[in-house]
Amino acid sequence: MLRRLLAPRVQAHAHCDLPCGVYDPAQARIEAQSVKGCMEKHNASDDPEFRQRAITIKEARSNLVKEHLWVLWTDYFKPPHFEKYPQLNDLFNQATKLAGSGGTKGTCDVAVADDLLAKIDEIAEIFWETKKA
Repeated sequence: MLRRLLAPRVQAHAHCDLPCGVYDPAQARIEAQSVKGCMEKHNASDDPEFRQRAITIKEARSNLVKEHLWVLWTDYFKPPHFEKYPQLNDLFNQATKLAGSGGTKGTCDVAVADDLLAKIDEIAEIFWETKKA
């Protein structure tokens, strides 16, 4: 009797932790564009102090890219998405590695930043397809 009195009267179900409007791959893309900009400014400068600041900012922004991607990967995308888009796990793995020490954190090669932006664009394309459903 007590259990029945304390049981919830209404059950709510949601497919994500918060309203879906909080998730957007644009956040990762903006940070990745900042990474690329820092690389370009670093490569164009002869000032060692300026170059060091550019690297420091680039590395911090690279971490933010990874964080934004991880939130999408772990909080937004659910098993049905991974079933429909079997390449999604590998795509996130590649993108986060491109933002890591073997990628934009470890180099000032603008081509690596371009590769990262391309991966984020692929993720964004899938993300927006899932929003249509």
